[in-house]
Amino acid sequence: MELLEQDLSEQQLNTWIRPLHAIEGEDQLRLLAPNRFVLDWVKGHHLEHIRTALAKRFPSHGIHVLLEIGSSRQTAMRESAAAEAAANPISPSTTKKPLLVEVPSENTPKSSNLNPDFTFDNFVEGKSNQLARAACLQVTQNPGKAYNPLCIYGGTGLGKTHLMHAVGNTIRTRNPEAKIAYLHS
Repeated sequence: MELLEQDLSEQQLNTWIRPLHAIEGEDQLRLLAPNRFVLDWVKGHHLEHIRTALAKRFPSHGIHVLLEIGSSRQTAMRESAAAEAAANPISPSTTKKPLLVEVPSENTPKSSNLNPDFTFDNFVEGKSNQLARAACLQVTQNPGKAYNPLCIYGGTGLGKTHLMHAVGNTIRTRNPEAKIAYLHS
């Protein structure tokens, strides 16, 4: 960590490096990111810093760095569940899947107040709204889980409203039965 502190700002460390959970293995280091956005950002912007720091710290070892989504707690639970499943196999006759039928809700709003002209395709991205756009794209890929709640703060004319409409429009396109309502203060 000391070597990374020399290369990265305190804000970069707090935002991208400290949320990672490290799991050491033989000649490998697994870094668990809390979500896909952090994983992609670290991979694109900080992975070389991490590899350089490891090479300086352990010059005689070739340590392989793996980036994954998860937490050390989730990983431990998965490994424990896998070991238990291997010890107690389930017979195929007891693993029938229930039939699930999705029924549209009667409470689905007829009008969502979304402007169909505001999409990610016609959004003007700049340095001031790059991070917000990336977070909004993550919301559309994993609604209700990634960045829940999503809060966007910024000055006038930077695209906050456009992004919110783009999120709603994208989710509506992928799932026409989704309940979406755009409300402004």
